[in-house]
Amino acid sequence: MNAPFSRRTALRTAGATALAAGLSGGLTATAAHAEDRGPAAKLVTYPRPSAVPTNTSFQVRVRTAPDGDWQTLDVYRPQFEEINPATGSGKVYSSSLVYFDFQCSVEIEVTYLKGGTTKARVRPDSYGIKPELLGDTLRFTLDEPKDLVVQVNDEIFDCLHVVTNHVDHRPPAADDPDVIYFGPGVATVPGGTLTVPSGKTVYLAGGAVLKATVYFKDVEKAALRGHGMIWAGPGGGVLCEGSSDIRVEDVIIMNPGGYITTLGEARNVRMKKVRGFSSRGNGDGIDIFSSSDVVLDGCFLRNSDDCVAIYAHRWDYYGDTRNITVQNCSLWADVAHPVNIGTHGNTDAPEVIENLVIRNIDVLDHREPQMNYQGCIALNPGDSNLIRNVRIEDVRIEDFRWGQVIYMKVMYNPKYNTSVGRGIQDVYVKNLTYTGTRANPSLFLGYDAEHGIDNVTFENLVINGVVVADSMKKPSWYYTTDEIQWFYNEHVTNLRFITTAEAEAAAQ
Repeated sequence: MNAPFSRRTALRTAGATALAAGLSGGLTATAAHAEDRGPAAKLVTYPRPSAVPTNTSFQVRVRTAPDGDWQTLDVYRPQFEEINPATGSGKVYSSSLVYFDFQCSVEIEVTYLKGGTTKARVRPDSYGIKPELLGDTLRFTLDEPKDLVVQVNDEIFDCLHVVTNHVDHRPPAADDPDVIYFGPGVATVPGGTLTVPSGKTVYLAGGAVLKATVYFKDVEKAALRGHGMIWAGPGGGVLCEGSSDIRVEDVIIMNPGGYITTLGEARNVRMKKVRGFSSRGNGDGIDIFSSSDVVLDGCFLRNSDDCVAIYAHRWDYYGDTRNITVQNCSLWADVAHPVNIGTHGNTDAPEVIENLVIRNIDVLDHREPQMNYQGCIALNPGDSNLIRNVRIEDVRIEDFRWGQVIYMKVMYNPKYNTSVGRGIQDVYVKNLTYTGTRANPSLFLGYDAEHGIDNVTFENLVINGVVVADSMKKPSWYYTTDEIQWFYNEHVTNLRFITTAEAEAAAQ
């Protein structure tokens, strides 16, 4: 949840701006496996540079359905961490990842090379993909690009992540003056930081692996896109500070020393289909500080800390955070929260975190032993923050290892805060479903009468197939929360649970 302060120092000492003339290794690598890269291409695969780590648990092949030629995919090695609750120490596990592009139906064949396969699962469950299991090999088809996790025998870490894109028929030219271009192969930049000027696009072709942090500093109308990969350094994958009109699309960010992405005092940022995988402590996904008008769309994040964190002030970032949308994403938190909101702010000049939308989200996992840091979605204002106007809609939570479905607490945590949060106001949660047995009771905790939680509505909350509403049949002395073993204290006011029919009737 909290990156070390040395992260920013490391970035500032990492080196001067690197432009195309100073790049190494990115322009001479061989082409992708597929020979046809033009408009007629249906399936494009890419070689893994030999210097990039691989994993040997899976063999993966893909072909255009129903009878195209099989192509074997190169396997990458993301890593993830699991915390020992007795000691606080972390153990890092290796996993597997493949990626390719297509614009057709494809058949994917996955063979578990360790053997002993008894069952297989393709997630998120909401996609409804049921693989055909043939011994240690399973097959399934895709009609459009999706990002998936293939689990064999319920393995958490020794599993396969499948990342897919549409074929890019209009990649920029390598000599375009407005593009910093990286072709297939491993590339580095002086100092490990690529500082992007205004108006420039960093393009990572499929098969490219850039070992650097991509840095947007006080610039506008700049971008990072492509079907390649950032193998991030100590400064994280992408850092965007004081910049506006920034686009980040399609890239994979692997194993950073810091966050996958940090946005600080940023405006009008769109991050679409960013895939981020991290293992080290404080290995957050996308963290947003004192920023506005940010959209995270279609991202797949598996992180060893918060996947998405939305804060106000921290470090050198100051100001309110507002108009943030997180949509169409799949989130897997091996440590901490899939979504965490509100911890950091400015006690001396209190800030507001407002107008948040979280919609169409699949939560694949959540594992957090500490009660203060649980919640697949957590609203935890501290540092005099006020959280208000939050819309959470169409969230599907699969069973997870350890934590709570949702957690709201006006907090004062001396480890991270210098004052109590001001409160939580006006939260509407619609169509949230949880299917499973391992969730701890969800908690709603105001701090006191002046720092409380007010006006929270759940519409069509479904827990293991049961719609939870104040109108449901229950003993007259029960709270609605008693039916699902949730708890709220006396500093929570106007907490309601309604059905969709009741909401529609009230709106007439």
